[in-house]
Amino acid sequence: MNIAELFARGGLAMWPLLFLSVLSLGTIIDRIWFWSRILTKEREVAGRVLEAARREWSAATDIAQRADKLPMGRFLSAPLSLEAPDPEVFRLALETSADEELTVMRKGEKILEAVIALSPMIGLLGTVFGLINSLGSIDLSDLASDSTSGTVLGIGEALISTAAGLVIAIVSLAFYRLFQGFVFGQAKVFRQSGSELELLYRQAWSVKQRSTAVPATPSTEVPQSDEN
Repeated sequence: MNIAELFARGGLAMWPLLFLSVLSLGTIIDRIWFWSRILTKEREVAGRVLEAARREWSAATDIAQRADKLPMGRFLSAPLSLEAPDPEVFRLALETSADEELTVMRKGEKILEAVIALSPMIGLLGTVFGLINSLGSIDLSDLASDSTSGTVLGIGEALISTAAGLVIAIVSLAFYRLFQGFVFGQAKVFRQSGSELELLYRQAWSVKQRSTAVPATPSTEVPQSDEN
């Protein structure tokens, strides 16, 4: 029995299952393409920006802006593009940029969640309808005869939709967990790189504030003595 025959014998439930499988497959391919382009480059970009920040902030800004096609480049360039921000503003820019990039990385999660939840239910519904049709055709007088063999075959075919729904849900769940692991790993890299960049900036800010502070001039006023 080939796939076309299985699809035909699965009943009407196979059509929504086909739609869900195409939706899941398209999302999985899109996310695989996305992660394959960034996973090997994110740490490299972060390391280059941080190394440049230890020497010259303008060079770090230039490196981050040149890597704006990568989430890490956009994440680090957001605070570096500001004009001499306060350390608290610098930190807020890092947090906002990280939230935006992680949201983009989670693209497609809702679709996979819907496929994982709906596929087994639709498959089970198709099986229930198939069982109703098969058992409804049984006559009590035919239970002991060979005429019920077709009913048994119909019950077996009714289970095809449940199996298909489970396969779609299991495959979608496997990739869903994989992509969640990637997002978790990127969040960790963002947190580490952002914290180190913020620390470097606070140190530079502190040095700048001390160097521009005006020292208090000692008073030259001669105190007057009390006259009796």
